[in-house]
Amino acid sequence: MKKTLITLLAAAVTFAGLGFGAADAEAKRLGGGKSFGMSRNTTAPSQQAVPPKPASPAQQAAPASAASATAATQPGKRGWLGPVAGLAAGLGLAALAAHLGFGEEMASFLMILLLVGGAFLLFRLLTRSRQPQPALRYAGAALPRDEPMRFDPPNLGAGGTVSAAIPAGFDVEGFLRQAKLNFVRLQAANDRGEMDDIKSFTTPEVFAEIQMQYEERGRASQRTDVHELEAELLEVASEPGRHIASVRFRGLLSEERDAAPTPFDEVWHLTKPADGGSGWTVAGIQQVA
Repeated sequence: MKKTLITLLAAAVTFAGLGFGAADAEAKRLGGGKSFGMSRNTTAPSQQAVPPKPASPAQQAAPASAASATAATQPGKRGWLGPVAGLAAGLGLAALAAHLGFGEEMASFLMILLLVGGAFLLFRLLTRSRQPQPALRYAGAALPRDEPMRFDPPNLGAGGTVSAAIPAGFDVEGFLRQAKLNFVRLQAANDRGEMDDIKSFTTPEVFAEIQMQYEERGRASQRTDVHELEAELLEVASEPGRHIASVRFRGLLSEERDAAPTPFDEVWHLTKPADGGSGWTVAGIQQVA
């Protein structure tokens, strides 16, 4: 009996250690802060990254959160570690009791109590994670769950420009507003592991990378809080068979529950068929150095 308890203790401690390591590696925003897919030279020297101002205490207390906007209560990835660590510690006490001669009956009783408690906590975590979640909201605006990325400003690709890279008549304000909504929506979908939703917003190459990152984190749910978000339209170009729009997103976000916000700066390249057969999809994410 004593050898069995010691073996169980070693296995539990090892599993808990692996859990801590996985938690540190899995929390990432959509794309994991990497560059992949389409890459274009759209960031001029004058547009180099400027670190966003630090978030005020009020902003940190009430962030515009992808996760909090979709689910008021969602267990953090570290919620699993409490029961595991408690079970490991309890098994250690049971093994110590047997070693000190308190009797195998007492050690068995302690182990049974701990296993029952661990099972109860696990049941509560699984039940809470399956609660229904409301539709995504950001900045007070509702975004239908089945709405594709369709922005169709007039004169797309027509002659004449308002700048060196954006056609005249292009509804920049409306385009960027929708782009910001979709940025937050995709962060939330990535946190919840809603791969079907992400697939409808991305090209096959980009989706394959995001799917791989989801598998690498063990399909675990996570939380990304968007504290500040700015969007800038860098370019709208037309190529044979498609249009391309490059949007620069920057701001502050946190990739773990209650973590301090950190700056991010990246360009999303969107593509759309020239025949208008479908909406805009994310064809690449490019980090701004």
